[in-house]
Amino acid sequence: MSKLTQQTLDKVLPWLLVIGGFIGLGASFTLTVEKIELLKNPAHHLSCSLNPVLSCGSIIASKQASAFGFANPIIGLIGFAVVITVGMGILAGAKYKKWFWQGLQIGTLLGLVFVHWLFYQSLYVIGALCIYCMIVWAVTIAMFWYTLLYNLRVGNIRTPKACKSTVAFASKHHGEILILWYLLIFFAIVVRFWYYWSTLI
Repeated sequence: MSKLTQQTLDKVLPWLLVIGGFIGLGASFTLTVEKIELLKNPAHHLSCSLNPVLSCGSIIASKQASAFGFANPIIGLIGFAVVITVGMGILAGAKYKKWFWQGLQIGTLLGLVFVHWLFYQSLYVIGALCIYCMIVWAVTIAMFWYTLLYNLRVGNIRTPKACKSTVAFASKHHGEILILWYLLIFFAIVVRFWYYWSTLI
C-alpha cells in the first residue's frame, strides 16, 4: 500500500470513526439486547450462539462479560457514541485541540487493551467466541491504529528522533500492519479451536 499522507488521513479518519463507530455501536447494542433477553428468559436462544465455539451464551454468562461490575456492552454504547460524535464533528468542520486528540488516543488505547484482554479471556479461559465481540475487536483496533498514525503525523504525540524511522515505516505500511494484526488474531483462533474446525473439514 502507498504511504499514508496527511491529506489521506484527514479524509479517511473521520469516516473511519463514524462508520467504525456505528458498526461497534450496533454490535454493542445487539449484545445489550441479548443480555436483557437472557435475563428475562434464561432459556432464550442467542442469535450469535451458532456452535460450541461461536457461543455468545458462554461469553455473556462469564464473569469477564461484566469486568467492571456491569455488562461490558454498556462501555461500547458510550465509547462508540463518543467516537461517532467526534467523527461527525470533523466532517462538519470542527477543529479539535491537541489535548482533545490526546484524550481520544488514550480512550482508543484503553479500548485496545480491553479488547485484547477479552480476546485472551475468550480463547484461553472461557473457551468460546462471540461474533459481535469480534466485530468490536476489529473496529477498535482499526480506530486506535489510524488515530495513532494521525496524532503522530500532526504532532499531537511527540515522536522521539530515534523512533522517526519506525513511524515512517508504519505510515508507509499502515495497511499491511493492520492486516497482519488481524491475521495474527485469526490464526490464534484457528489454532486454539482447531479441535473443532478440523471436524468440519
